Amino acid sequence: MLGFVNSLMVRHSLTLVTGLFECLCFSGAVFGWASLVFLLKTEGYFSSLCVNSTGVNATQVLDCSGQDEQFSLVFTIASFLFSFLMLPNGVLFDRFGTTVARLFGISLYTSGTLMVAFSTAALSNLLFPALALMAAGGNMFLLTNLQLLHEAGIFLLPSFLFLSACSIIHLLRTFFLLPRDQIPYPLPNDYTYGITCGKSNPLSLEQITAEVYTQPTTEDVKDISVDQEKSLRECLRSRLFWWHLLWLSVMLLRHYLYIGTLNPMLQRLTAGDPSLVSWYTNAFAITQLCGVLCAPWNGLIFDRNKGKPRAEGESEQEADLRASVLSIFLTVLQCVLFSVCACIPSLPLQYFTFVLEVINRSFLFGGNAAFINVAFPLCHFGKLYGLVLALSSVFSLLQYACFALVNGPLHGDPLYVNIGVTLLILLAFIHPLSVFLHCRSLASLRAISASS
Repeated sequence: MLGFVNSLMVRHSLTLVTGLFECLCFSGAVFGWASLVFLLKTEGYFSSLCVNSTGVNATQVLDCSGQDEQFSLVFTIASFLFSFLMLPNGVLFDRFGTTVARLFGISLYTSGTLMVAFSTAALSNLLFPALALMAAGGNMFLLTNLQLLHEAGIFLLPSFLFLSACSIIHLLRTFFLLPRDQIPYPLPNDYTYGITCGKSNPLSLEQITAEVYTQPTTEDVKDISVDQEKSLRECLRSRLFWWHLLWLSVMLLRHYLYIGTLNPMLQRLTAGDPSLVSWYTNAFAITQLCGVLCAPWNGLIFDRNKGKPRAEGESEQEADLRASVLSIFLTVLQCVLFSVCACIPSLPLQYFTFVLEVINRSFLFGGNAAFINVAFPLCHFGKLYGLVLALSSVFSLLQYACFALVNGPLHGDPLYVNIGVTLLILLAFIHPLSVFLHCRSLASLRAISASS
């Protein structure tokens, strides 16, 4: 029995450590775009779209707005698919389980990295399917360190061949450190996963005794049964779902727009100085790597509020919803501050903007998953999570219209677009207010029921 416990602890530790490593090093291509596009421009991708034009005082300048437009289109498609394909991926996960979903994602990711590895400036259009596959796969190496690799003399071919070879890590985790199907809820005491997935382990007398004395209470069973009775249609018709969708959509648009316009913005603020653009791009990349340090903060805020004593008759789900209000409110507040800083055309201020961006992004994605988990039945998590990201990705297609507006009538100055998006973000404050009023309504109904 001691050997089994030690083996289980080792497996749990490996799952946690490799999971953190995978989240840190294999993420969506979209959030490393600023570093990757700098590298691709250096390699000459879409450079044929740069044309000579007449500038101020009849001087000849190189106009690369056509090149920027193509890169913006690549980013728009990749970021759209990164979120939109979460819906079929969620359905695939709910239907076939962890192993099948991961194998599908790994195959897409590996295909995409191989296509980038063997692409050239003459085959620039290969970036469209390549970035789309990498985004759709969902498990690819975080691109924020690519430029540093490039400056050390490591170019696209070996970089992306290395990323492709790293697929072996995902395969090993899939077969040895993850469950075959979904994790059951409530979790059985004899549940195992990995190479022993599906096998039951004998319980000791102490474990059996502990299980008897830790059976769920009547109230807990009631919470679970009521929660699981909700159909997917009921979830989709709820105000909580639609306000949450608006909350996610407007802030996701803000992040995609900032990342997609960062390189042109740095080009404008530095007057095209390549060394300064490289410096600030590297600073942004390094900041992105620090996102793993920011991710737990939202969880700590959520758990701290969740740990408060429950009111008499308050269900666990209601307590969780009440605990989520502060988290989703702070996320909106952070995004407003981040967006305001992004509006100010000051080069040194961008350091602070980088920090706000990575903190808010960590809060946004963590808070999105946490809210769906506590507000809706667990059996619908994959489908709802995928649907929310899919619908928000449709909304994020507005970024391409913003790119076209900046590169066209606004002559590369995104100030007015940034102000408009900042005002749009203010709508996201409706969501925490809606959740707060929902919880207060439930409390009022509970008080009326108790007094009658």
